[in-house]
Amino acid sequence: MNPTQRTLQEQRIDFSNRPFIAMPLAGLIVWAIIGIIGIFFSDIIAVWSIFIGTGSIVYLGLFISKFTGENFMDKNKPKNEFDGLFMAAVVQALLVYAIAIPFFLVDYSSLPMTVGILTGLMWIPFSWIIKHWVGLFHTLARTAVVVALWYLLPAYRFILIPFAIVLIYLLTLVILNNRKPWS
Repeated sequence: MNPTQRTLQEQRIDFSNRPFIAMPLAGLIVWAIIGIIGIFFSDIIAVWSIFIGTGSIVYLGLFISKFTGENFMDKNKPKNEFDGLFMAAVVQALLVYAIAIPFFLVDYSSLPMTVGILTGLMWIPFSWIIKHWVGLFHTLARTAVVVALWYLLPAYRFILIPFAIVLIYLLTLVILNNRKPWS
């Protein structure tokens, strides 16, 4: 066997032992900005902040990764098949904008709920890859809280939903930081 080839199990262990700080931190920052915009600006501006903000999370995460030691753009890192699997999950989550946009066109206030839930779906395969419950927690908590806030406090959808997502990101970061390394 070529020494540069690693088994899927070895790749999974390598993937799972990463810190996973950059992307959740990027999501936290963007959703916090979206929530602040929801407080101070019109719903039209808040809508644009959701579209633009969630579309920029990956770019902000790429930038932050340079400072967290993850450096996603490092061409010298060994190839890992689970990077590809996770990116497929990201693309899948982005494709569900095909649900969010038509619903948004009928009821613009649906956007914080649909985008808030749909962009969180990538955490499920992430949980499976790293064999840890953090991704399931993130997706299930995010979905439950977002739906509850959307129904219970409709006048504050552009404020409370983003800040609830920020809180879930904070909890997720704490869990990720405290999980045991794989071996």
